[in-house]
Amino acid sequence: MSRVDAHHHVWDLTVREQTWMTGPAMDPIRRSFGVGDLAPQAAAADVTATVLVQTVGIVDETVELLEVAASNDLVAGVVGWVDLTAADVADQLDGLRARSDGACLKGIRHQVHDEPDVDWLVRPDVQRGLAAVAEAGLVYDLLTKAPHLPSAVETARALPQLHFVVDHISKPVVGEPFEPWATDLRRLAALPNVTCKLSGMVTEASWTDWKPADLQPYADVVLDAFGPDRVMFGSDWPVCLLAATYAQVVETAETLTAGLTPAERDAVFRATATRAYNL
Repeated sequence: MSRVDAHHHVWDLTVREQTWMTGPAMDPIRRSFGVGDLAPQAAAADVTATVLVQTVGIVDETVELLEVAASNDLVAGVVGWVDLTAADVADQLDGLRARSDGACLKGIRHQVHDEPDVDWLVRPDVQRGLAAVAEAGLVYDLLTKAPHLPSAVETARALPQLHFVVDHISKPVVGEPFEPWATDLRRLAALPNVTCKLSGMVTEASWTDWKPADLQPYADVVLDAFGPDRVMFGSDWPVCLLAATYAQVVETAETLTAGLTPAERDAVFRATATRAYNL
């Protein structure tokens, strides 16, 4: 089965630091990673297309990612960054899309989970920026944690014309209580303009001794709430390397979706991402 990896990154530390890499725990991934490093692992997992996602809040990085996508057959789309609060956000988006590689831009993301204001998404200037993302025909990736979900629900309800994709199932800490994460995620899933990535789970568990059974209850909530037609697989490589190899992440996703029909598994591993990102 041909597969899509709907979430991975690349970075070149000779170009800029990744400021979120703090402390010695990040040492295993404190080096440059390119598509060439991912390609053989993706091929071994039958991944034939990927979505490359931003890591820093700089438009220059988005331009670099578009150049990467245009020069690599594996990368089918980019989720980049623009300043949603800028008065000229629509012009910024038009400029990116007008580039020769602009068709590779499929979505926009911001590190909402790093904002001290858990209601950042519902600020009027942010809402105007999100409306511009919708007007540009792009999707918006929600990088949130559980405290941000109520604002995410309000935002997705207020902007039905914008398609939202929840990254990393909104990052519940594996082993901690389900609530309020599960209830709020179900509220978000009730909105038809939202899909969810089955991604980023291994690094929310114990990096050294996690097992698929630890993740299964969380995956079950996501699959039940959204349905397979609105769930997509993402590896979160190379961040996942803190806790698992690429092959282990793929194998774990296979285990977590073992109860699905072949058609439902095809949705999770290919069709949902292809549709959501217009790949």
